[in-house]
Amino acid sequence: MRTRRDSLVRRGWRAFRNWRRRRPFWGGVLAMLSGAEIAALPLAPASVMFVQGPAGITSVLMGVFLIALGLITWATPGQRTIAGVLTVLVGLGALVLSNLGGFVIGTLLALLGGGLMFAWQPTPRRRRSRRGKRRGTPESRSDPDREENPAEEPSPTAGTLPQPPSVNQG
Repeated sequence: MRTRRDSLVRRGWRAFRNWRRRRPFWGGVLAMLSGAEIAALPLAPASVMFVQGPAGITSVLMGVFLIALGLITWATPGQRTIAGVLTVLVGLGALVLSNLGGFVIGTLLALLGGGLMFAWQPTPRRRRSRRGKRRGTPESRSDPDREENPAEEPSPTAGTLPQPPSVNQG
């Protein structure tokens, strides 16, 4: 029974890992953490706050918006560019409008998260190959029936300029 449970845990972790690798996961996490930091400070006791005033409403709105941007990035990785830029802009706006952007911690998290979102690039999925059929394994090199694809191997003159014909002087 233990091995079945272990395999379920491994399968679940593998599925989570594959899901996480297909999106800007850490950028979304940092954006949501910055939103939580910025939104939570106006709800803190007055002794912790500098000035409540209108900054309380803007802080909560900016925090909710940052959390939404992190979730949007997770849900639709194709929107990572605009979400990353908006995360940076809202983080910088929070520095001015909401108690130094969550005592600067929220702003720094937003800047890092937005940068990670903006910089993330999707990578092509790796194809699994069968054992012994991988290129470069001893089994595939010694297989006489294996057909070589000439397009895969570079020609010996690849990347060189054509040489002018030589003229024999007599």
